[in-house]
Amino acid sequence: MRILLVDDYVDSLEMWALYLRHCGYEVATATDGPSALEHVAQARPDLIVLDVNLPGLSGFEVGRRLRATPETSSIPIVAATGHVSTGQNDTAFAVFDAVLVKPCEPAVLVGTIQRFALRPDGV
Repeated sequence: MRILLVDDYVDSLEMWALYLRHCGYEVATATDGPSALEHVAQARPDLIVLDVNLPGLSGFEVGRRLRATPETSSIPIVAATGHVSTGQNDTAFAVFDAVLVKPCEPAVLVGTIQRFALRPDGV
């Protein structure tokens, strides 16, 4: 499974990428919204883990753009954020398939990814 991790906090990004690679996933990374969109257009990951607060374009905007594009609309997107409020949850679930609250244990991240790997549509 090819996963795109997007987070502007490089330490967290590198830790999650290392852990996911150790678990056997193919991982690419991006540190801002525009480069995340560029990577998705070129590489078509099977799943995206996307920080909500990103420079350039917010994770919400990246998610909205991916959902609005037929070629990328079915890619599962997992939001990763440390800033969750009730109002944001409603917006998040309209754009994202799941929301992880940071800090998040790597095993919880893998468990969330595995849920999507087992979906009947083959993702």
